[in-house]
Amino acid sequence: MPQGDKSAYTDKQKRKAEHIEEGYEKRGISKDEAERRAWATVNKQEGGGKESGSGRSNSRSEAAKKGWQTRRSNAGKK
Repeated sequence: MPQGDKSAYTDKQKRKAEHIEEGYEKRGISKDEAERRAWATVNKQEGGGKESGSGRSNSRSEAAKKGWQTRRSNAGKK
């Protein structure tokens, strides 16, 4: 388990880490190393714990969306 508070992760993140850890152990990685790698993977994929604002947003701002639409519509006009 990571050094932080266990309650800092959602149940889904805990299950995901456990599943990843089992996969590493099946490949012959030691339990401690498998656990470390599993939590590193979860943190990288999900941006860490369950605090508001953690992780990366996949949505674009309205300005970015409008700029993209403008560039696409003007692409064939040159």
